[in-house]
Amino acid sequence: MDINPGKIRKRSVRIAKHQTSISLEAAFWDALKQIATERDRSINQLITEIDLARPTSESAGNLSSAIRVFVLENVRRS
Repeated sequence: MDINPGKIRKRSVRIAKHQTSISLEAAFWDALKQIATERDRSINQLITEIDLARPTSESAGNLSSAIRVFVLENVRRS
C-alpha cells in the first residue's frame, strides 16, 4: 500500500480498445488491484467491466467516480 493513501495517482488504461487516463487516490488503486487479483482479471478488464455497467447519462458521473463506488460497494459486501 502507498505511504500516502490519499495522494492522487494518474494511470493510463485501455478500455474497449482505446487508451484513456484515470485519476484515483492511491488507496483506491490498491483496492482495485486487489479486487482484480481476487477475480482473476487484469486492471484493464475490471475497469472495462465497471465502465460498461455504469449509467451513460451525463449526471451519472465520470469513470473515476464509478470506480470509487465499485470499490466501496465491494468493501461493504466483504
